[in-house]
Amino acid sequence: MELAYIPSPSTGVVHLGPIPLRGYAFCIIIGVFVAVWLGNRRWIARGGRAGTVADIAVWAVPFGLVGGRLYHVITDYELYFSPGRNWVDAFKIWEGGLGIWGAVALGAVGAWIGCRRRGIPLPAYADAIAPGIAVAQAVGRWGNWFNQELYGRPTDLPWALKIDANPAIGRVAGTYHPTFLYESLWCLGVAALVIWADRRFTLGHGRAFAVYVAAYTVGRFWIEYLRVDDAHHVLGLRLNDWTSILVFLGAVAYIVVSRKRSPGREPVVEPAALDEGDGGDGGAEPAPADKADKKV
Repeated sequence: MELAYIPSPSTGVVHLGPIPLRGYAFCIIIGVFVAVWLGNRRWIARGGRAGTVADIAVWAVPFGLVGGRLYHVITDYELYFSPGRNWVDAFKIWEGGLGIWGAVALGAVGAWIGCRRRGIPLPAYADAIAPGIAVAQAVGRWGNWFNQELYGRPTDLPWALKIDANPAIGRVAGTYHPTFLYESLWCLGVAALVIWADRRFTLGHGRAFAVYVAAYTVGRFWIEYLRVDDAHHVLGLRLNDWTSILVFLGAVAYIVVSRKRSPGREPVVEPAALDEGDGGDGGAEPAPADKADKKV
């Protein structure tokens, strides 16, 4: 007997008055706004100008969406290009299907373009927006709840997610691990960790972003293990598990190498703000070598 469970929405569409909006897209949009808002606050605190984060996001977000969709389509190509499938569905991003690895990778390219246009170091920008990206992921995962997708193994735990049957896509009714909720909560924890570590160790030169990447991959590894959706396997592990391992090792290596090569934090993150006298600690004098060496 089912005593308690998390219900799934009866529809994946949210109505804003007369305007229909798919829940998945709504979550993505809210996540982007939160990421930009939090990133802007952190950027200003570092000595940057208000609005810079949003201006660069105009480049990063579209690139990230394209990258996320490309990763999903490439790694799950059979959903769109196998017999009986419609390849046009590969463009229907509102129906779900974004790979975080592709989103971050190509989003970084867009951010790099935006940063170059403003003469801003990409690592400093990445440090500022890192917690916001984690929060955006936490919000975006609720889009999977609207779509009743990417859930875990069957369970009768009180917080199990109730899934409705859909024979058209082979979805079986039952109660399952709410992996979307696990990842959402994990991402909030990652955001808090990055903010704490940044304050505690004065992270700079991209190391706050690397902490976000490393912490996220740890959670993604065990959450991915719970999922039951179709996925490619390599040596008994899902493809995303292997990706998590490799990305984690890369992030840790970056922290170690970067700390030795560039200790401390960038004294100036946006020269234009310094010239206008807008900067806070962005215009501070570089820390003495003996003190900078103590910073991560």
